[in-house]
Amino acid sequence: MIRRTLLLSTALLLAACQSYNVNRDYDSTRDFGAYRSWSWKEPALQYSPDDPRIKSDLTEQRILDAVSQQLDQRGLRPAANGKADLNVQSWLIVDERQQQTSYNYGGAWGGYWGGYWGGPAYTETRTYNYKVATIQVDLYDSKDGKLVWRGSAEQIMKSAPPSPAEREAAIRETIAKVIEQYPPH
Repeated sequence: MIRRTLLLSTALLLAACQSYNVNRDYDSTRDFGAYRSWSWKEPALQYSPDDPRIKSDLTEQRILDAVSQQLDQRGLRPAANGKADLNVQSWLIVDERQQQTSYNYGGAWGGYWGGYWGGPAYTETRTYNYKVATIQVDLYDSKDGKLVWRGSAEQIMKSAPPSPAEREAAIRETIAKVIEQYPPH
């Protein structure tokens, strides 16, 4: 019974960890107000690892559309004449990770009347394998080619593959989280 309770609590903990871990970095010497237009840096989307199970024209289109929409909401427009202020590149990264959890149970207990009872103490260690997906968006100054802003969000992937509608919603939500603090304050 104790083991089941501990396993359930661990499963709930992993489920609770499915929130986003968002990171941002930027060049504080840049005038982000001067950036008004953007274009894709080729390749527009890169994959790590370069695995055909991850690569998909459908996923790529969803990511590019979501990034484009978020940049548009922040006042950045696609370059009409090919001369953009920013070059944009995205990444989809999938990592295999492990987590070990140890459980202690058993042992001796003391009573009010003195004396101890119980059995030996046991420690059980379990290893959990899981995948983490990261979407990263990089913005480069087109004049000097330097990275000026980077945002990424990682999330634990569910074991069951999501439906196409769930994929699209997850990509849009993740990219909104990544780009929500652009331009930096």
